[in-house]
Amino acid sequence: MIEIRNYRQTDAPALRTIFSDTIRRVNVADYSGAEVEAWAAGGRDCAVWQQKMDAIAPFIAEADGEIVGYADLQQDGLIDHFFCHHNYQGKGVGRRLMAHIFSVGQSLGISRYYSMVSITARPFYERFGFNVVKAQTVEIGGQRLRNFYMERVVD
Repeated sequence: MIEIRNYRQTDAPALRTIFSDTIRRVNVADYSGAEVEAWAAGGRDCAVWQQKMDAIAPFIAEADGEIVGYADLQQDGLIDHFFCHHNYQGKGVGRRLMAHIFSVGQSLGISRYYSMVSITARPFYERFGFNVVKAQTVEIGGQRLRNFYMERVVD
């Protein structure tokens, strides 16, 4: 059973591992090795990572007490991070996190959700009613990665 809870500062190291492992083991299907390493390096500096996680305060998905994913929702509807452990892909973790995001968003009066979505995650977001606004290229660590600006507007 997957439980969703609020972030604790002590979660940051586990989230860092999920971030880098997911990119290296899942996103590698859609990005080159150099792109993957540049992207995954975003979690290399522990102090910077801790500050980022403290700032976005993501929701934590747990299965049997193990952190298996995380995602955030900002006040303006931005979903900045959304990652599921590579061993839990396709097992409902993402679905539970997205349902939680929409529930919290509804209570906050958010009517527009948006995110910069990887090639890999695009089909997942589309299943939840997100549409591509534009394809874009972002530079990360000297590499140019393609992703999508996607949004979902709630009526």
